[in-house]
Formats: sequence, structure tokens, C-alpha cells
Amino acid sequence: MNTAVADEAESETEIDRSGWHYRRSLASRVILLTTIAVGLAVLLVSIGAYVTVRKQLQDSLDRQLIDRARSAARYDFLEQAADIDIPAEALGAADVRIVLLRADMFGVVLDEQPQSELRLGAPELEVARGTASQSLRTATFGGEKYRVVAVPTVGGEGTALVMVQSLDERDRLLSRLGFVTLAFGGLGVLVAGIAGWAVARNGLRPVRNLTTAVEDIARTEELRPMPIEGDDEVARLSAAFNQMLIALDASRERQRRLVADAGHELRTPLTSLRTNVDLLTQADGAAGGPALEPEARAELLDDIGGQIEELTTLIGDLTELSREAPPAAVVELVELSEVLEHGVARVRRRAPGVTFDIQAEPWWLVGEANGLERAITNLLDNAAKWSPPNGTVTARLAGGVLTLDDEGPGIREEDRPHAFERFWRAEESRTMPGSGLGLSIVAQVAERHAGTVEIGTSPAGGARLTLTLPGRESPDA
Repeated sequence: MNTAVADEAESETEIDRSGWHYRRSLASRVILLTTIAVGLAVLLVSIGAYVTVRKQLQDSLDRQLIDRARSAARYDFLEQAADIDIPAEALGAADVRIVLLRADMFGVVLDEQPQSELRLGAPELEVARGTASQSLRTATFGGEKYRVVAVPTVGGEGTALVMVQSLDERDRLLSRLGFVTLAFGGLGVLVAGIAGWAVARNGLRPVRNLTTAVEDIARTEELRPMPIEGDDEVARLSAAFNQMLIALDASRERQRRLVADAGHELRTPLTSLRTNVDLLTQADGAAGGPALEPEARAELLDDIGGQIEELTTLIGDLTELSREAPPAAVVELVELSEVLEHGVARVRRRAPGVTFDIQAEPWWLVGEANGLERAITNLLDNAAKWSPPNGTVTARLAGGVLTLDDEGPGIREEDRPHAFERFWRAEESRTMPGSGLGLSIVAQVAERHAGTVEIGTSPAGGARLTLTLPGRESPDA
């Protein structure tokens, strides 16, 4: 059932990815969205302009018509001319039709031609009867639209002057305005499309350059930084990608160095181990060949055991250093003086001729007990290795600062910056056992625990290694 649900979800995801916006290029989407946005803006502006002009024309026509009707209603001879069709020219209004309407009339025919009959109705009669101060409406007679206004006459009781004006001129003007608006709207959409194309072509040029550079890097695997243009978001993306390339190149370089150095360090013990095993095999398996003396055999076996131990230590060190991030280890509250005691106990078995002078105060910190013990053991091993026979290694732990002094030759000033590098060895230490990884592990563990490790000179002239780890004096503090 879970598999079916997962397959269905995956199928839906694939369907979503097959949508038009995934099939189209970014440039085409920019052009389309720009055209749609500008087209909608032009459409809204055009509609707003058309509606505004139409209303302004209507209001202007109504005001003029009402003013003309009220002016015409003041003539005195209108008192005796009720229900007659008055020539508009007589009142200075050649573009309108005028009629006087009595209150007892239902309607008046202004034009005897049946196809263009103009009939008045209730709004005009209400003005004639005195129940309304004026009326204004649009009426259609014979398929033609008119604006009809009625006002009471001056001095003529029960009589209204009706003025009718055709709307053909206004409609023709609005038609021309609509055509012009539509034409300019289409032109605006075309210009928007061209502008969108120009924006997509020029604005997305850095994106195309970035894409080309990334594809070239993916094809050639040459981690060359890309050129950065400007300081916009694409430039920030290019800068971030360059930082990623630098980190990737550094990681790849560290990997190459690790493999090369590990191969170099493993070659010597493996060669020696193989030689000793071949000697044992020839001595034990050769018919009639000389047998090894017990002392020589024991020496070979001891040598093989030491080489196996050296290989084990080297492989452990390589595994520890190969981690780019802290391992998923158990992080707990650790008492550093106990870790120091365990490390001293281990190193004493490996260096029985060295005396360890230890003084430690309690110090608690949250960290990896195994990693801390490995780091402290490496410091003790390093001090014991360089101490002369019957020498003394002095360790002091106080306030989270562990100081280790030996009585060896010390570390030269020019060698100190390289002491914590992987596989680095001083000239005088190349013939001594070890892989050159011990102090690198110490530095890595110190960094993981927000601490530091430093090299100095001991009072006896040897090396002083100081490991500082943040923590507290009491577990409950």
C-alpha cells in the first residue's frame, strides 16, 4: 500500500513537471508574463479611459441640454403654444426637437413618419403636472437613441417643454474612441512583447553565461572560477558558486594528498612486512634449506607484530583524519583528568623507560570521550618518543589547560607552523616510527571541541604542547 501511494505521488510529481511552465524556457516565460502584465494594464487603462470619456460626454450633453431647455422655457409665447411642435430654429436650437406637453396629454407625436415616431411618456407628464421639477432619460424611437429632457415652462401651468436630442453624434464619437483605444491597446501589447523579449535577452544574459560556465565545468571537470559581472542577485549566485568551486577543489586536493601520502606511508611497513613474511616462509617451507635460529625467528615475529601494530595505528589515523565532519559519536560529559590517566596508562606500556610526572585538577566538558583520549594519547606518545632514555614527561592539567613537557630536542621554530599538517615530519624524525598524523588528529579534535593546541619550549629545552579545552571545574556548574 505504501508503495502504491509512493508511486502515485511520484506520478503526480511527473505530471506537474510536465506542465507548460516546465516545458518553456525562462526567456519565453519572461516574455509571456511581461506581455500579459502590460496587456492587462493597457486593457484596464483603456477601459477606464473609455468609461471616463463616455461619462464625461454624457454629463456634458445632459448639462447643455438642460440649460438649453430651461432657457427656451422662458419664452412668453409658449403659454399659447401647448401641444404643438415648435421649430427648433425658432428657439436657437437647430440640433434638437422641441415640443410643448400639456398635463392632460398621454403622449405627443413629434414626427408623423411612422418609422421614426417619437413618443413621450410618464416622466415628461409628471413634469407637466408639476409632480417633478425635471426629467432626463434615454429613449429609443424607431431604432434610434435619443436623450429626452423635460422642464416646466415659465408662466404656463400644466405645461412642460420637452427637448429631444439624438445621440448618434455621441455614439459615433465613442465608436471612434473605442477603435482608437483598441488599436493603441494592441500596439501596446505588441510593444510589451518586444520589450519583454529585449528584457529577457539582455536581462538573462548573465544567467545564460552562468549556465554555459556550469555546463563547461560539468563537462571538463576543470574547477575554474567564473567571471562575475555587476553586483546583483546573479552576481551573488556566481560568487557563491565560485566559493563552492574553491571548497570543492580544496576538498579534492585534500583527497589526492591523503591518498598519495597514505600510499607513501603504507608502502614502507608493507614492504618490510612482506620481506619478513617471505623470510619466514622460505625458512619453514624450503626443503633442505637452513632453518632459522629461535632467536632470529622470535626477532622476525616481533618485527612483524610491530609492523602490524604500526599499520593498525596508521589505518586508524587515516580513518580519523578522513572525516570532514565530526563523526556521529556519543557526546557526553567528560572528566578530562580521568581521560589523561587512561592515556598515561596506555603510553606507559609502550614506553616503559620514560617517567611520567602527572598533576591534574578536575575539569569537566561536553565532548567525545574516545576522541579526547586519542588526542591526549597522541600528545603523550609524541612526548615519550622524543624523550631520552630514562627521561621525564611532565603533564599539568589546570583550568582546562593541559601542558605536556618533554626533555627531547624540541621542535625548531621554522618547523612549528607545519607540525599539525598531515604526514608532515621534521628531517630528524623521518627515520623514527610514526606516520606523521598524530598531531594532526590532536588539532582536529581540539577544533571539534572549540579548543586550541599550541607548540612552545619546555623549561628543559624540549617541546611544550599546550591543549586548551573550554569546560568547567564542576559537573554541576
